[in-house]
Amino acid sequence: MLVLAVDTTTSRGSVALVEGDETLGELRLSTADDHSSHVLPAAAFLLEHLGRRVADVDGYVVAVGPGSFTGLRIGISTVQGLALAAGRPCLGISSLDALAAGIVGAAESLVAMVDAHRGEVYAALYDSAGALRGERMAITPMALLGQVPAEAAFVGDGALRYRPEILASRPGALFPPHDLHLAQTLGRLAGPLFAAGQGVSPEALRPLYLRAADVRLPGRPC
Repeated sequence: MLVLAVDTTTSRGSVALVEGDETLGELRLSTADDHSSHVLPAAAFLLEHLGRRVADVDGYVVAVGPGSFTGLRIGISTVQGLALAAGRPCLGISSLDALAAGIVGAAESLVAMVDAHRGEVYAALYDSAGALRGERMAITPMALLGQVPAEAAFVGDGALRYRPEILASRPGALFPPHDLHLAQTLGRLAGPLFAAGQGVSPEALRPLYLRAADVRLPGRPC
């Protein structure tokens, strides 16, 4: 099954073409601004470079968050447009789930953390196989650590940012090598789900927001 995967949840965006467990190609889109002008050209370049057509793609998967509000909208709308035009199913997978999938087996407990700014992280706890334990949440690092076992493996840019605090609270914490560009992991996770008939229509894709948007009205104090 050929899957086109898109992640625009952070500045480390990526687009990948995955077939089974093999990543045929991946383009990384690290950018300080939004991904709106880069994602479609990247997908087109990847397909052309690999000698594949849009009609060859069996399904589309996108990281639905948590992450940048603008980034989520760009990634989801891009995949919706591609899938609608091609008449193919979609899947939305949490960026936290994809991060945890990248370190499966590193410890009995896995902790995925995305920097949410304002002193918080988006986070979730997983078992050693990457199965979600509890809820995904927006939380302060110290409150999160109160829920984490003494020895756990941490992953994500939130884990990198708060590594000193994590080690001060959990000296046995592990920080296994991992990739913050998630498209190829999304593609590998999506393949079996598509094969099991779990794909949805493009209209069914929804962003995963764990915190309300930070909107300020003109003339109002911050």
